[in-house]
Amino acid sequence: MKRQILLSVSLLLAIWLFSLPVAFSQCSICTKTAQQLGEGPAEGMNTGILYLAFAPFAIIGYIGYRWYKSNRADV
Repeated sequence: MKRQILLSVSLLLAIWLFSLPVAFSQCSICTKTAQQLGEGPAEGMNTGILYLAFAPFAIIGYIGYRWYKSNRADV
């Protein structure tokens, strides 16, 4: 059981590390706008995009956690 948990955590960590460059990339329109703005505002724009993307993932994660807890309580 511990080995399976360790393997799962390791796999999730590896996926997370390899997806970091993708998380900081932008769509083509945002890239063009960021290039025109310069270095400072481009970093702010990137941070804003990640901030806006965080809310739906947090909501989905919360719903998934509650679902998991309710199903686990039934067992």
